[in-house]
Amino acid sequence: MFTSFTGNTRRPRQVNLSGRKTHAFGSTGSGSGSQATLDRAQQDRAQRQRERETQKAARTIQRVWRGHRSRDQVGGLLRQEWDAADSPTAGSPEPTPYSSEEEALSQLQRLLRFASTRHEDDFARVRVFCRRQVETVRALGIEAGGAWPPAYLELQRIVLRILDRQTNKKSPRDGFGDFLGTTRFLAEQIPALTAQNGSQYFHTLAHALSAMIAPNEEPTDSTEAATNLEAILPVIVAPLKTVTGYTLNAYEAFGFEFLTIRMLGADTTPLITKFRDSLANAINYKLLASALATCLKENGLQSRPELADVDSRIHFLGLFIYFHRYAHNFRSSEAYAVHKDFVTVVSLLVNSLPTNTIEGSASDEEKSGLEEVAVNDFLREQILSLVNQEGIGNLLAESSQSPEASEDEKVEEARQLANYALALLRFFPRRGDEIRMWLYIGPSNAQSGKGRKLPAIKYFWQASQRSSVFSTITRDSRAAVDLLRPKAAQSNGAASSASLSANPFWQAPRQEVDLAAVRADEWRVVLVFLELYTFVLKVTDDEEFFSGGSLPLADVKDLTTFLKNLGFTLYFNASDINESDERDTASSGISFFNPQAAEAQQQKQDAEPSLGGVAGLTLDYVKGLVTGLVRMVYERDSRRKFLPDDHWLMTSRFDMIGFIPAVVEEEESRHKIQEEDMEDIENDEDDFDDTPQLIGTGRTQQQRRLERLQRQQRKASRRRYLQAVAPRLEILQNMPFFIPFTTRVQIFREFVTLDMTKRRGSSDPESWRLRIMQRPDAPHQFDKHAARVRRGAEFDDAFAQFYDLGEGLKEPIQITFVDQFDQAEAGIDGGGVTKEFLTSVTSTAFAPTEDGIDMFIANSQHLLYPNPSAVEELKEVLRSKIGLPEGSTEFRQQVSESLQRYEFLGRIIGKCMYEGILVDVNFAPFFLRKWALTGGTGSAPNETGYRPTLNDIRDLDEELYQGLHKLKTYDGDVEDFGLNFTITDTVVTDHATKKTKAVTKELRPDGANTPVTNQNRLVYISYVARHRLQNQPFLQTAAFLRGLSAMIQPSWLSMFNAPELQTLVGGTSSSIDVDDLRRNTLYGGTYVIGDDGLEHPTVQLFWKTMKALGDRERRAVLKFVTSTPRAPLLGFRTLNPRFSIRDAGSDQERLPSTSTCVNLLKLPMYRDEGVLREKLLYSVFSGAGFDLS
Repeated sequence: MFTSFTGNTRRPRQVNLSGRKTHAFGSTGSGSGSQATLDRAQQDRAQRQRERETQKAARTIQRVWRGHRSRDQVGGLLRQEWDAADSPTAGSPEPTPYSSEEEALSQLQRLLRFASTRHEDDFARVRVFCRRQVETVRALGIEAGGAWPPAYLELQRIVLRILDRQTNKKSPRDGFGDFLGTTRFLAEQIPALTAQNGSQYFHTLAHALSAMIAPNEEPTDSTEAATNLEAILPVIVAPLKTVTGYTLNAYEAFGFEFLTIRMLGADTTPLITKFRDSLANAINYKLLASALATCLKENGLQSRPELADVDSRIHFLGLFIYFHRYAHNFRSSEAYAVHKDFVTVVSLLVNSLPTNTIEGSASDEEKSGLEEVAVNDFLREQILSLVNQEGIGNLLAESSQSPEASEDEKVEEARQLANYALALLRFFPRRGDEIRMWLYIGPSNAQSGKGRKLPAIKYFWQASQRSSVFSTITRDSRAAVDLLRPKAAQSNGAASSASLSANPFWQAPRQEVDLAAVRADEWRVVLVFLELYTFVLKVTDDEEFFSGGSLPLADVKDLTTFLKNLGFTLYFNASDINESDERDTASSGISFFNPQAAEAQQQKQDAEPSLGGVAGLTLDYVKGLVTGLVRMVYERDSRRKFLPDDHWLMTSRFDMIGFIPAVVEEEESRHKIQEEDMEDIENDEDDFDDTPQLIGTGRTQQQRRLERLQRQQRKASRRRYLQAVAPRLEILQNMPFFIPFTTRVQIFREFVTLDMTKRRGSSDPESWRLRIMQRPDAPHQFDKHAARVRRGAEFDDAFAQFYDLGEGLKEPIQITFVDQFDQAEAGIDGGGVTKEFLTSVTSTAFAPTEDGIDMFIANSQHLLYPNPSAVEELKEVLRSKIGLPEGSTEFRQQVSESLQRYEFLGRIIGKCMYEGILVDVNFAPFFLRKWALTGGTGSAPNETGYRPTLNDIRDLDEELYQGLHKLKTYDGDVEDFGLNFTITDTVVTDHATKKTKAVTKELRPDGANTPVTNQNRLVYISYVARHRLQNQPFLQTAAFLRGLSAMIQPSWLSMFNAPELQTLVGGTSSSIDVDDLRRNTLYGGTYVIGDDGLEHPTVQLFWKTMKALGDRERRAVLKFVTSTPRAPLLGFRTLNPRFSIRDAGSDQERLPSTSTCVNLLKLPMYRDEGVLREKLLYSVFSGAGFDLS
């Protein structure tokens, strides 16, 4: 049967072009299918391509070889011709000149055609020609014109390469001196071309010089080294002596090559010192500074590989300064320190170095990465010479002197000076006060003949006012976000190499780069002014401040507007400012499985910060600077109002209706984040492993690395989350005066209630007691929180029984008062006895003693502060009276117990604030300032910490203040007073006889030999203030604040200034509002108000009597009932329990009594106003305890 219409019975061929199998168990094979055909075609094509490339490579190799062989043959012929022409003089000791200029040029051109540093035989030929050419020029007087300059330049390059080869040789260097002479000869013949070829020229000579003065030279080579140094010096300076259009190029190359030579900056041998001095004497330091400043401003430090490491930059900076100092015989630093090129170069270099490189690290954490930087005595001396009064004081000597200067020139000048001043403040943090003082007062009287027209504080203030940064932020606080957002690291307009390598296909337009550089310079001007004004306020009293001594009050108002807007943005919009960092971290997810990418990401995260485009500027630094200055101005305004009432408030930026709940929610978020951070820290410590990686453990190590990176990302994410969700909390802790005081008090009470709820389960003490009763150790817990307290010994008994509770003192306590017979007083502690106990403890602790060491003493205004000499007086008693050795265990225990009593007293004050109990204790303002500014954990705790001021001295000691004020304003020579940088502390050695002794301490190293002069008196005043207010009472104050912070978080206290904290502790100082008390009083028994709404006649007499009483008597009545003489901060409606009155019978002879546990007055039904007044006041001033009830 036919299968098709063709009539052919043969089965047709099956062609499958899909490459699929014909059946389930078949195989496509290698020779069938379209895919196999394509594969074979591709393989054939690749094979043909490889063959073509092999043939091409073979032809290239053959061509190169033929060219090399031809050149070698031609070179051989040229060498023979050259040898034939110069063979008569080739071996003669004295070179003979060529007969004509044409012959010399012909020989030179022939020599250049074959001379190569690969053929050492050519070294001799070059040497012979050079010697003959020197003689020819001397004999024929050939001018370097026409064809000579390019030929000389090519010969110079060959000679420099020969010098390089010989420098690398360890064997004797034949003709090294002749080649140095030739190099000098050629440089003198073509100075302009040599300057253009400066990079090769000075690189070769720097290499040769380094080999000459290498520290591994043998002692026998000292004579040869001295000879070589004498020979190379004129060669080095040859291109620098002749001024051409390219001389600055030569100085630029010289600076980067020679100022980074390690041994040249050493202070080891006289040989190096002599050469260094000769080199400094031969160069023009002004041209050097100009060349380096121009290069660094245009290209930045990143463009110079010679300055890649810190050690090179330190040597570069040290030698740069040394050349300037040498030119002025190491005197008159003001002659070069004010030069704009010097300022530019030093600013850029100092800003690129780690802080504390010269002064040393302040802590172990700061030492990482700094141990490898070797700074010898020579370099340290040069860099420290930057910190001197004449150089810094004269910075503004030339400023604003020429009325013809344009506005742009003045602005540019201010930016340069600000950059320099900020660099010094950053690099010399321990000399910061001196730098600020010298900048503030200017040059010394002896050197200030021409002086300066404008004080530094006003100069930088005017420059700040002219800046767009200042005007923009003053108008709108929201604009500060873009101005503060970190820019790509730049150096005067030059993009960093890191940014270019990260994105090589795109660069910002030049206009944007220039604008970013201008804004960075403007930020430097503003920051220098803020640094300077902060220092000025520290040594300015209120009289000088309000008289407009440093700045007129109108300008201060403008400044506070700027600071207010800037500070608000720094805290409220911190997440927006750092959003670029967020993108960087968010984009790092691709690096999880790439170790190299992960390391690169880590390096990127560790890159130098650049807030606002200013390299090295961190957000925390700006926060601290702005916060500290705003607080100082706000405190002045709090003491004496000069700004409008609502000037500080920024409630318009908040939704005040939901503000308090939002802040409480932020506080809870902060606690959660802190707990998570602690967990990650523990995990990091567990996972730390620095053992070498073993074979087969790569996957485990990789997994650990990934987990560690993920934890770091989670921590950074939480930090950004906190900035985003807790901006109100940040503002409350750092700039609380943006929010009304009453709102902050409510927030404080909410924080306390939240903490109570976490610890107790409820803010109700009884609920805590019920929870404890359900525990198996309930009796032990109740015993720990109970105490029997003797009248008159409240503090000692409380310390003995409650100190070990620590933070547990926050829980409810049970107090039983006992009399002198150890009998318990009547009364049930429902809270009132606790209040009585706390107020009694504070009264006892703060009361002066007759023959003991007072824990607290009072100033002339009867305001309390820790006794500064308490610890020293205790040590003196232990040494002299008891005879304990100072290092003995018992001696240390006695001192430790004394500090524990301060700590416990801090807990007692914290307990009062925690429970909302007001105590009648008034603290000195400078001591209250430390509560909020010490021990905090804010964004910038160090910068926003307590800063002693001259005005604080007035609160401490009026006589000391008057003496320092006289010293500050004295018109004559203050050396007439015979003061030095020491201070004398008075220590009481016998409290019975009040015998004292004087202890002298130095305020600074070698202070006894440092006189107080007109130039350093401001620093002396600041040191005295720091000693009296901070250093001397440090141990006592720190112990008190440690106890206070155990009860009340410092971040909560930072919401208030000193007067507000005093109000928080002791209540309002205003008179008792009887009407407010009457509106919020509850009545019981017979006194309950009936349906007619009328008060009982006795109650009416009581309020009539209260109206007639004076404020002192009203406070006494209030204390009799509630145990505190002050009204609650938010009015009597917040008194808990409410003020209550109930009847106590109709006996007219009975005295009123109280139950302070419920704030209850038991008032008999007196019928006569006079009797009521008499009985009430008798009970109030009787001084009895709870027995009356």
